Amino acid sequence: MKKTTANCKCCGIRSIVLLLLFVFVGHQAIAFPQEKIGKEELLVLPGEVGRAGGRLVVSLRGEPKTLNPLIAADARSREVIGVMQADLVHINRATQQTEPALAKSWNISPDGLSYTIVLRRGLKFSDGQPLDADDVLFTFRVYLDENVHAPQRDLLMVGGKPITVRKVDEHTVVFQLAKTYGVGERLFDGLAILPRHLLEKRYEEGKLGQIGSLATAADQWAGLGPFRLKEYVAGQRLVLERNPYYWKSDAQGGRLPYLDELVFLFVPNADAQVLKFQSGETDMISQVGAENFSVLSKQQRSYTMVDAGPGLEYNFLFFNLNDSIEKTSPDIQRKQKWFREVNFRQAVSAAVDREAIVRLVYQGRGAALWGLVAPGNRRWGNEKLPHPARSLDRARTLLKEAGFSWSNGPDGGSTLLDSDGKSVEFSILTSSTNADRAKMAALIQDDLKQLGMRVQVVPLESRSLLDRVTQSRDYDACIMGIASYDADANSDISVWLSSGGLHLWSPSQAHPATSWEAEIDRLIEEQMSARTFEQRKKLYDRAQEILAENQPMIFLASPNILAGAKNSIGNFHPAVLEPYVLWNVEQLYLKNGMENATR
Repeated sequence: MKKTTANCKCCGIRSIVLLLLFVFVGHQAIAFPQEKIGKEELLVLPGEVGRAGGRLVVSLRGEPKTLNPLIAADARSREVIGVMQADLVHINRATQQTEPALAKSWNISPDGLSYTIVLRRGLKFSDGQPLDADDVLFTFRVYLDENVHAPQRDLLMVGGKPITVRKVDEHTVVFQLAKTYGVGERLFDGLAILPRHLLEKRYEEGKLGQIGSLATAADQWAGLGPFRLKEYVAGQRLVLERNPYYWKSDAQGGRLPYLDELVFLFVPNADAQVLKFQSGETDMISQVGAENFSVLSKQQRSYTMVDAGPGLEYNFLFFNLNDSIEKTSPDIQRKQKWFREVNFRQAVSAAVDREAIVRLVYQGRGAALWGLVAPGNRRWGNEKLPHPARSLDRARTLLKEAGFSWSNGPDGGSTLLDSDGKSVEFSILTSSTNADRAKMAALIQDDLKQLGMRVQVVPLESRSLLDRVTQSRDYDACIMGIASYDADANSDISVWLSSGGLHLWSPSQAHPATSWEAEIDRLIEEQMSARTFEQRKKLYDRAQEILAENQPMIFLASPNILAGAKNSIGNFHPAVLEPYVLWNVEQLYLKNGMENATR
């Protein structure tokens, strides 16, 4: 048996997130008693020892959609949930290695099919109720229930079969896999352990998806993360307070988190976030746009701006290939004749000027993309993928081969026509709160105009955008971005698999809609159970090649991770994985302590 209690080498799994920005502020201190836990059960974190007290305020561009990890798909919800919940095994976002969390230790059987997890003793949810093996069994029962439609289910299907869980005693559970799983214990990262005492009745009533609104009473919601729910003011803020039952300490035995409160303020856009940081209202800022980063870098006095380098975010354009007739209007069905033509998608890709996006959107602080693996992930990228330069000639040739023509010839402001003589016109949705993607959309609009396509850019509030794409499916095309919580190949499994909820061009398919999607499914599932990195990499490389050939996602560019913080914030260490500056929120502290309370 292989026993692990600390760091293990990486290749992981993550919770997929769609990207938004956030920042932080210091305010007044509040005293909270900390519940006692046996020292041998506490997880001791290395690093700089801080001081207790104070408040940070995090600004989000708009309100989170939910506190419920079973239905959360937007980045704002995930950001909040991440500081309220905890997992069995966690991937350290700085080292990218696994480390114990709620699990004090784990054993993996020699055949790789059995994982024995031993929980820390004496742990409690944020409402004071004890954590035991029954909570773990309940959690995975819920995640695996097809009727719940939890996004986590994709991660827990191995060899086409769900992982099974059995209880050994109050603090020990065994997970059994049908096949070996290449990611090992990284499987458990990001899977929040749910409070059975609060949710079991709702689950049995089939109402789990209806709970977890921001207006939930504080005593009706509980987690195992560093903070717990305190107050929600609609349209203004969400206030979290220190979890007195939290199970981590610093190197000197001081209980974490250091902060008394974490407040999420809702602001309309990135410009509002930058203005708050410039005016001194906020202490930290993350995922800064390149233009604002340049401005802030020139002005920095009491704060420091950091370019952490290439991240794992990938931005892409995709078309609506959903074949659900009941959810697809006749107008969209007509346009789908174009979108389903691989030559059309390849022509759009050939016309997009990726280098211009990097230059004009990211001011050079980013990289052009031709595949799903971003440049910050040096382990899993396929170096053999072609990186063709922009070519309008190539695009026109592809369109001609697909039966398209031009009203006055292919050059000089002519209109592109399909085989029925209809002009090619469609809209691209993008987030109204993401300035970078709005700029990308405008650049692509101009690029495609040169092919005779008439493109309308439609900015939408993020929740509306997500609903249009994943629920009503009422859209032509869309620009989105995804960032990984881990660098492992399986971190994007929900995007790769045709059954995945983030297989955005045609999500949650009962059966693969195309032969190439079926082949990708086979490759991804096979690499999931491969035992060596070399085996997994070969399979994953081929999946990347098929994606590049068929272009269901037209990859655009990836930004560097840009962040900043006032010099009064301790333990500010931006990571290139999400959540870039909140990954160590329990260790963040105010160096000036109570002095920040009066401003």
